[in-house]
Amino acid sequence: MSSPPFQPDSLRLALRRLSADEEDAPQVLGYRHYYGLDPVARHPQVRSRLGCFQAGDYQIVVQAWLPPKPVASLLLLHGYYDHMGLYRHVIDWALRMNYAVLACDLPGHGLSSGERASIGDFAEYQTVLQGLIAEAATLDLPQPWHLCGQSTGGAILLDHLLLGEPAAQLGETILLAPLVRPRSWGWSQLSYRLLKPFVESIPRRFSVNSGDAEFIDFVHRLDPLQPRTLPTAWVGALSRWVPKIEGAPRSRRSPLIIQGDADLTVDWRHNLEVLEDKFATPQVLMLADARHHLANEREALRERYFEFLSQRLEG
Repeated sequence: MSSPPFQPDSLRLALRRLSADEEDAPQVLGYRHYYGLDPVARHPQVRSRLGCFQAGDYQIVVQAWLPPKPVASLLLLHGYYDHMGLYRHVIDWALRMNYAVLACDLPGHGLSSGERASIGDFAEYQTVLQGLIAEAATLDLPQPWHLCGQSTGGAILLDHLLLGEPAAQLGETILLAPLVRPRSWGWSQLSYRLLKPFVESIPRRFSVNSGDAEFIDFVHRLDPLQPRTLPTAWVGALSRWVPKIEGAPRSRRSPLIIQGDADLTVDWRHNLEVLEDKFATPQVLMLADARHHLANEREALRERYFEFLSQRLEG
């Protein structure tokens, strides 16, 4: 693996609140360039800022992309093992829609603090989401504030819609391959019960969860922010969260759900049944041959669901 033009620990220490309008440090510029997050070439009038906020015991790293006169905002949550550096395609689409974009790294992911890829309880993710919403208010981002979550990011948004108190400023909710139950969930629970007394984590098995070969190569070989283990604590937190969300009361909201039929990460058939029961007329787009990581699927598949979303958000 070649050395990236930034050091995660020193970059994290150099960050301040987004509201502190300071010039970007060289490492910030190197981080943006490495992940293709610098919008200058594609969106020359967009300003980008990297900072942090406190959410419980975690320092959460957050990034904003600000067009000159945005008409709305997109608050973006990534999936498990991911970080916001991998979401340039979704960010570019939102900027083409003339939205401000606000994204953060979840605890234990990317540049945020916390044990890598772990969480004590899924309720901690709600604290992070509330912090992100508070950042949107502090920055006075234009309403409505649309929400978008991939996989575990989608699970966090489901929790907010079904068990929380969604703010009046929120617009549409976009769920990309949302997590309710992972694939082979029964086997995963059995493995967790057997392993928990003996180990705190097991080695991560990298999967081919996208048809974009370049993305898969980057994540498997070149991304310095990829966690290398699966903590049993995270599996335990998920096992406590699943029955809560499956037993949640119905919501009158109608999220926009994108799901691939070649997804081997989540139990998507079961998950769609749950979501169609929980929400009033959710709008579902099924993508033939699409795998799990929809934010980084092949360009043709991305453009299909971006068109689907654009039509509904502009309508």
